[in-house]
Amino acid sequence: MTADATGVEYKLGFQVDNFVAMDMPQVNISAQGEVPRTLSVFRVELSCTGKVDSEVMILMQLNLTVNSSKNFTVLNFKRRKMCYKKLEEVKTSALDKNTSRTIYDPVHAAPTTSTRVFYISVGVCCAVIFLVAIILAVLHLHSMKRIELDDSISASSSSQGLSQPSTQTTQYLRADTPNNATPITNFGGIYISWFGLVGSSGYPTLRIEKNDLRSVTLSEAKAKVKDIAISRERITLKDVLQEGTFGRIFHGILVDEKDPNKEKQTFVKTVKDQASEIQVTMMLTESCKLRGLHHRNLLPITHVCIEEGEKPMVILPYMNWGNLKLFLRQCKLVEANNPQAISQQDLVHMAIQIACGMSYLARREVIHKDLAARNCVIDDTLQVKITDNALSRDLFPMDYHCLGDNENRPVRWMALESLVNNEFSSASDVWAFGVTLWELMTLGQTPYVDIDPFEMAAYLKDGYRIAQPINCPDELFAVMACCWALDPEERPKFQQLVQCLTEFHAALGAYV
Repeated sequence: MTADATGVEYKLGFQVDNFVAMDMPQVNISAQGEVPRTLSVFRVELSCTGKVDSEVMILMQLNLTVNSSKNFTVLNFKRRKMCYKKLEEVKTSALDKNTSRTIYDPVHAAPTTSTRVFYISVGVCCAVIFLVAIILAVLHLHSMKRIELDDSISASSSSQGLSQPSTQTTQYLRADTPNNATPITNFGGIYISWFGLVGSSGYPTLRIEKNDLRSVTLSEAKAKVKDIAISRERITLKDVLQEGTFGRIFHGILVDEKDPNKEKQTFVKTVKDQASEIQVTMMLTESCKLRGLHHRNLLPITHVCIEEGEKPMVILPYMNWGNLKLFLRQCKLVEANNPQAISQQDLVHMAIQIACGMSYLARREVIHKDLAARNCVIDDTLQVKITDNALSRDLFPMDYHCLGDNENRPVRWMALESLVNNEFSSASDVWAFGVTLWELMTLGQTPYVDIDPFEMAAYLKDGYRIAQPINCPDELFAVMACCWALDPEERPKFQQLVQCLTEFHAALGAYV
């Protein structure tokens, strides 16, 4: 787009209510043209005729036009000025001598205080006009970029798309977006024909589940995991991998029950001495979320230690690069000498693995409720697995907020229906997947970081979403956008997300 496409043109005119007392005002710039792109000052001359004493009303009208009359603004500046008759001093020395006159010229006289104020006001107005022109130009650029994005990802709804309704709306980016959010109206109208998807399929209905806040006792929590309990003697704790206020994650060694010479590396989740019974109970309860499920992209617990007199321990298979969020942030911090440098294709591959694991959960009608990079782990082959959220509130306290109901929730990752109605489903997990995909593309940044958690529901209702990450392809951001549709039925299924991300991953490989 050229600079001319966003120029702001002006037309300048004057009106005087008494032409007997004042001539038409004169300016030192042309009557029409383009608003300067740098701060400029122009001068207006208000010349009295000197014929009568009168107070004159002057109206300066400035018309601003943006983008060929599509945006038209009129600015009116009014000013009153006193005009006086010319003063004459006749000097006569003799009848045959010439007559001389001294004339008072208000134009060339020293400017009065009101005139200086007027010039200052005009200068301030010019500065305001300049700022308005810049804002309008930025707004226009953003609007054109969004229109081009919509055009590039739109196609016929009869054959392809991600579960679209019959009507298509436009996705907007506005210059007045609060903080780092991007307003988007209805993602249900976005079509992603680039991925070549067929009609929607998969789980036919959404299983809606209320968040269960019922108190579970410690004895009940222990009873649920009694069948996978092992002796504390089989576990050796090594390095502390993560530590919070009351919880820790260790790198541990598990000795085989039948052959003491065989050992396995493990993650060991446990609590500190000062942990309350409620915190211990929550760790055991949340650790059971994925128990009994078997998929290459899930990491359920394998054993627990719940012996009397000992702090409970939860054992999971070991992944040597650890927590995905911490791994992403390490990749961002260490640049040139980073041994774990990852490409965009690697990040998309991680997203595919997360979508595969979530697709399996959806088919089993298991709702995760807390999908995020912090609840995934990764190894040195870039294999990603989804874990439960046990201890996440303690290890990542900035990702959870209490909204006055005594429950810490991952507000920035939650769908609107979960925030407002406490309803969770596979569709709300899809929303969280869109935010997790955003985390991947930003290497672990926090979404909606500048938005008050108490205002999140209102922001989402108004159509605001996190902005497209830098260097994130439009096609990939369109996938995120579809995950954030307000209507849960309009969001894609995980099976579709796996398909479109796989095709996008293959397309990236074709250019490598």
